[in-house]
Amino acid sequence: MPEAPLPLSSMTAGATGTVVELRLPPESRGRLLEMGLLVGTAIELVRFAPLGDPVEIKIRGYHLSLRRHEAELILVRPK
Repeated sequence: MPEAPLPLSSMTAGATGTVVELRLPPESRGRLLEMGLLVGTAIELVRFAPLGDPVEIKIRGYHLSLRRHEAELILVRPK
């Protein structure tokens, strides 16, 4: 049975999963969609900055930094 989706920000460094829902506001949603952060995309949480913000992820072979509040609005199904 697959695990329930959880916010990207609650994953641990090195964890992988698949994006299942984006609850982002339109002003940041469009930018992230253009960068390839789509539902069904495989994602790896690389690390948190020392104070927890920003969050570095790896998608589609490149690294992307997100604000922690954005990562809280991205739901991921862990692998």
